[in-house]
Amino acid sequence: MKVCKFGGTSVASAEQIKKVAAIVTSDPSRKIVVVSAPGKRFSEDDKVTDLLIRLAEQALAGQDTAKALEEVVDRYRQIAQGLGLSEDIVHVIESDLHQRLAGDQNDALLYMDNLKASGEDNNAKIIAAYFTHIGMEAKYVCPKDAGLLVNKRPERVRALPAGDERLVTLRDEPGIIVFPGFFGYTEDGTLRTFNRGGSDITGSLLAAATEAELYENFTDVDSVFAANPTVVDNPVAIDKMTYREMRELAYAGFSVFHDEALMPAFRRSVPVCIKNTNNPEAPGTLIVKERNNSTQPVIGIAADDGFSTLFVDKYLMNQEIGFGRRLLQILEEEEIPFEHTPSGIDNLSVILRSKFITAEKEARIIQRAKDELKADDVHIQHDFSMIVLVGEGMRHSIGLASRAASAIARTSASIQMINQGSSEVSLVFGVHKKDETKILKELYVEFFKESVVLS
Repeated sequence: MKVCKFGGTSVASAEQIKKVAAIVTSDPSRKIVVVSAPGKRFSEDDKVTDLLIRLAEQALAGQDTAKALEEVVDRYRQIAQGLGLSEDIVHVIESDLHQRLAGDQNDALLYMDNLKASGEDNNAKIIAAYFTHIGMEAKYVCPKDAGLLVNKRPERVRALPAGDERLVTLRDEPGIIVFPGFFGYTEDGTLRTFNRGGSDITGSLLAAATEAELYENFTDVDSVFAANPTVVDNPVAIDKMTYREMRELAYAGFSVFHDEALMPAFRRSVPVCIKNTNNPEAPGTLIVKERNNSTQPVIGIAADDGFSTLFVDKYLMNQEIGFGRRLLQILEEEEIPFEHTPSGIDNLSVILRSKFITAEKEARIIQRAKDELKADDVHIQHDFSMIVLVGEGMRHSIGLASRAASAIARTSASIQMINQGSSEVSLVFGVHKKDETKILKELYVEFFKESVVLS
């Protein structure tokens, strides 16, 4: 039994949904189909999720929502007409949206979540209706009825294992299950949405809970590539990679598959295959627990910007017990997570995501570090990028860091930070954002210019 998830571009139009139906019917083992909200049909198009956010914002602001509502309904109407469905399904969707708009606005975040989730929920309804229309045995299943449980606020949303006992029964249901991605329900019935890659998370959760033999994640690319194809021309495809390698690459900016979505599949050792809805015959990229890593030490290079560095200097810092803990406690109290902490004997750098730092928080952190830690110097610098080399074989490769540093030196860029985790699956270079692209290209030449498909 397989679980397959189709992303926003895969279900953006009637034409794309027909492709989805053909893919599902071509393999009887494809039992559970997780769907996203309709994505962009063309580059200038709006995602339905963006239309729903606009609708919710207008409702929360007390504005007239008639036009914004009609935009959403019209997208579904176009899909229904293109699939040859009756107007009845459009009335069901319109009624659902009116009900959500009339919901409790006392908690703006939950109100927004409820409206955003309608994108996936109503698309699942329309896709299930189409499957039935063409003679497939299929039904829409609501995450609440299926038992996809999530925790309560204010904690970051995550699935609760208590729901697995009910989710596992989905594999015994007759026909095909069409399941909306992106959201679940707390035990008291409150809807909460997952963070980025929410439908990926749903698919992974269902694959793990139902002990699927494979989780297929259909998107709009043939595979995962060794580098960003918008930066590097024709990068090599990755045939097979490990969960840890994908996790590192996803963290560092690979948007094909989000890092959080790997965890449920990883825990149950369910293989994940990234495939292309528009080219389903392509083998895709298989993500597994272990692979042969002797032929290529580096399997991928990723780059991500939007980082800042907190620099703290204090003479004899290394002899002061609890210094690092107290510095990180300051960040914790400002609700700022940290990414890396490279250090010397008298200095400590903390790499942070810039999006979490406001001018007020920056000023408080600097002042508190000076006052509470008696630091000699404290300052924050912005506009950094992290370039990450990833590969299970890196730990067995001699001179790899030297090769990478030499490649970066050829670009005349300076390295601001180097960090290698204890697992030695990744090697991170902190560089100025302005140098990111040329460094990524040079590193690709260094490690992949002679490469073929990686496995």
